This record gives sequence, C-alpha cells and structure tokens, in this order.
Amino acid sequence: MKWAAIIVGVLLIVLAILYFITPANSLPAFLPGHDPASSAHHMKHGIASLLLGLACFAYVWFQGGKKSPQKEEKSAE
Repeated sequence: MKWAAIIVGVLLIVLAILYFITPANSLPAFLPGHDPASSAHHMKHGIASLLLGLACFAYVWFQGGKKSPQKEEKSAE
C-alpha cells in the first residue's frame, strides 16, 4: 500500500507541474481542464493535484514510523 501511495503521489505532483506550465489548449484531451479555445493556465487544478500528492506522501510518512513497544508486544502474542 505504501508503494502505491508513493507512485500516486509522484504522478500527482508531475500532473501539478503539468497544470502549472501548460496552457489549457495544450493539455492532453483526457485531463480535466482541457479547453481548445483557452490559453489560460489551470492554477486551481495544479494546486489541488499538488495538495493530493503531498497528502499521499504524508500518508506514507505516517505509515512508515516506528511502532511503539506496546503495539509490538501485542502483535507478538
């Protein structure tokens, strides 16, 4: 589960960078925000993607911490 969250987090951050640097008319058609008539950048989409990517990394960070001794004793029984 941790590796899936890492991969999704990296993909979301790459997507955020794509939203920040690519105008709407140059985005791939399958992405939300693609508009052939617009040359604006979708900053809100980029911010949302960046926050979700960072949330995936936070999930991995909290799942990867050391277990407390009490929890290890209970799992050993």
